Amino acid sequence: MPSRPARRIAIDPQGPILIEGPVEIVLADGTLARSDRFMVAVCMCRRSRAYPWCDTSHRSRERAVAPTEDGRPR
Repeated sequence: MPSRPARRIAIDPQGPILIEGPVEIVLADGTLARSDRFMVAVCMCRRSRAYPWCDTSHRSRERAVAPTEDGRPR
């Protein structure tokens, strides 16, 4: 039986796991999620609205402070 080429996986401690696609993921409830993209970001923080795919919800959200009328920051 011929061996398949290994998948390359990159782990970012502050973000998702990146996997060379295509990818099929079996979720805890038994449903199958599939992506045919060449690179797939799999969510590890479980905050993604598109779980199991990463939507960058792991990034800290900071509001930009609008400058005052004279152009200086508040």
